[in-house]
Amino acid sequence: MIKNLVIVESPAKAKTIEKFLGKDFKVESSFGHIADLPSKELGVNVEEGFKPKYVVSSDKKAVVKKLKDLAKKAETVWLASDEDREGEAIAWHLAEELKLKKENTRRIVFNSITKNAIQKAIENPRGINYDLVNAQQARRILDRLVGYELSPVLWKKIKTGLSAGRVQSVSVRLIVEREREIQDFTPEGSYKIAAEFKTGEGKVFKARMNKSFDTLGEAKAFLEKNIGADFRIEDLQTKPAKKSPAPPFTTSTLQQEASRKLYFSVSKTMNMAQRLYEAGLITYMRTDSVNLSGEAINAAKEEIIRSYGEDYSKPRNFSGKSKGAQEAHEAIRPTDMSRHSVQIERDQARLYELIWKRTLASQMSDAQLERTNVKIGTDSHDELFTANGEVIKFEGFLKVYLEGSDEEEEEQSGILPAMKVGEEVYRVHMNATQRFTRAPYRYTEASLVKKLEELGIGRPSTYAPTISTIQNRGYVEKGTIEGEQRKYKQLSIVDDSLKEEELTEMVGSDKGKLIPTDIGMIVNDFLVNHFSGILDYHFTARVEESFDNIASGDEDWAHMIKEFYKDFHPNVKDVEENADRESGERVLGEDPESGKPLSVRLGRFGPMAQIGTADDDEKPRFASLLPHQSIETITFEEALDLFKLPRKLGTYEGKEVEANVGRYGPYIRFGKTFISLDKGEDVFDVDMERAEELIKAKQKADAPIASYKGGDVTKGKGRFGPYIKWNDMFINVNKKYDFDSLSQDDIETLIEDKLKKEREKIIQNWEDEGIRIEKARWGRSNIIKGKTKVELSKDVDASKISLDEAKELLEKKKPAKKTRKKSTKAKK
Repeated sequence: MIKNLVIVESPAKAKTIEKFLGKDFKVESSFGHIADLPSKELGVNVEEGFKPKYVVSSDKKAVVKKLKDLAKKAETVWLASDEDREGEAIAWHLAEELKLKKENTRRIVFNSITKNAIQKAIENPRGINYDLVNAQQARRILDRLVGYELSPVLWKKIKTGLSAGRVQSVSVRLIVEREREIQDFTPEGSYKIAAEFKTGEGKVFKARMNKSFDTLGEAKAFLEKNIGADFRIEDLQTKPAKKSPAPPFTTSTLQQEASRKLYFSVSKTMNMAQRLYEAGLITYMRTDSVNLSGEAINAAKEEIIRSYGEDYSKPRNFSGKSKGAQEAHEAIRPTDMSRHSVQIERDQARLYELIWKRTLASQMSDAQLERTNVKIGTDSHDELFTANGEVIKFEGFLKVYLEGSDEEEEEQSGILPAMKVGEEVYRVHMNATQRFTRAPYRYTEASLVKKLEELGIGRPSTYAPTISTIQNRGYVEKGTIEGEQRKYKQLSIVDDSLKEEELTEMVGSDKGKLIPTDIGMIVNDFLVNHFSGILDYHFTARVEESFDNIASGDEDWAHMIKEFYKDFHPNVKDVEENADRESGERVLGEDPESGKPLSVRLGRFGPMAQIGTADDDEKPRFASLLPHQSIETITFEEALDLFKLPRKLGTYEGKEVEANVGRYGPYIRFGKTFISLDKGEDVFDVDMERAEELIKAKQKADAPIASYKGGDVTKGKGRFGPYIKWNDMFINVNKKYDFDSLSQDDIETLIEDKLKKEREKIIQNWEDEGIRIEKARWGRSNIIKGKTKVELSKDVDASKISLDEAKELLEKKKPAKKTRKKSTKAKK
């Protein structure tokens, strides 16, 4: 008999909790959700009040059986899934599937995995909160209805394999609309005036003029007025100021700040935070609240006084601005304020330090500043130059932390030299620089989260999966273009005369920014045109409010779904029957050779250019767009050039050489060898001479650098960095080796280490059958035969799987063979 069975969501959490509970408690994991809507059917009975059909997936049946057996032997079952709506739904599914009795089932929640929090939870159990369960059900059912009904319409009207989602489609819309703002934006130039002056004591300081000039002529005329002019201090004001700390982290602000300061993706931030939470180092990481508990505020106060002194402490609590803040009532914070850093995996440690600094800073004194504003005038004109300075009188919270920003900031104010009104200053340098208005910024993952939160769309648990989903579906991708050069003019006063220069700057960088793909734009336009209600920002926010009302018991979930569905379903049917197909086609002009129309559109294999139409006597000609090209922005000339690919350049050593573009960019093909062009090289500019250079360099690089156990060793650089190749095995070379000067010992060590890792990966190996079981990431394992791979869940003991069981799982994985249907048409 088991006295107490505690069921948590993850094995990592189970291990941590087990340390705090005595021998009377057995802690087991459900490995997340144990039941969900079925994957191959709607799973919602629309006719019977939208009743959901939940099923236990095949990979969870063993877990459920084990938990059910343990629950039967337990005196008390404690459901300890996370404290948000999703966690409440997991607790409910456990109670239903394990057939738990109310009298010996307890629901406990805690926002940190610490001894104190766990014991407090055990002392204060409650029942399952069915309002929270219903809020989660409503979200799941509504999203299933939207996806299940919209996706087939997209298959029919655009392309098979597409899918739509309520929050995901709205996120894509934001990105598409921002992209079109950028495309429609025309930069306007003006000339900004900057100067350097020095005092009588030789102290130099910078100043600028708040006014700008529209034309080069106006800027030139103004600078000429300053040649030989005398300058003096017209006004000087010094005022005290203060800067207050930002509140502690919510889910979205943590994602934003980890992106700015640590360059983490949103999903990586949540992955690292999940591990910190499960290790008992931070509080629950899905929260809208900026509130700290009294216990946390006191702990922060003690640590601030101990580390920095009484003057640095200013306990405060923050109130959240977001509507419908969810059930986690505390901000993300360390569980132990005295722990400044942790000795764990590097990225987790960096995120922990960020959370610790932000939390402590939120409880520290304001920074006390002194801001100085100086105005410099001259007798030769009425315009004034302005210099700003800032001096920190008392660091306060700045000793620990300063919040980052998504926008490019103005130059930081520095300390100004001592000056007084009427004092003469001397011009050191003055220029007028052409500057252009900027297009709106493309969204980063973090700034998209910020926008979604501002609009009231989504909740803490949805941000990361939403952003991952729209990228995985191919609707959005991260930009790789580093920008292009733009010319600008600068006028300077040099030796009492004007000097004009033409300079260049890089603009339009989209590296790491979210950019809609052609398919993303076409799907978005189709949905906006035909389902404007679903993609309306205010509607999506109102749906979130309804979920919040259901969670607080103020709205009935089934009624909410019914009200939505009564307009949505007829709309879907109408569009399915009456809307035209959509391919995003643009006719660019006529092909000068054939006189046939040249167009671009979405094809079966992606965006393409086409010469001719299906109605012509001759078949149309097709060419795929290059990776950086878009249906919306490609020009007639660019589209016409695509039909010149591949470009035949000649022959070398008896093999044909051609230039073309593939999945990873432009390349040279020499026989069966493919050689990437260097960054910035254009496939249409490369000639035979350049091709020969690349071929020779490749041959030199591919020549063996050593031999080991009878096999040649070569080296190269690939997508994932430098590597050596031996016996068809690619071995990454990390930074501790000098890649350009690898010794024989280095090579042998790298090969042997790789062989050892490969051996250690294998759990079971049936060589005669060509079947093996290998370790995979995150504690999982894979059954492999040739190119067929079956992934096993964490709870499966791969060492105990028999050959017959492995064969059976591989057989199930094989795709069913397609059989051609015989034509029923009568032969003529």
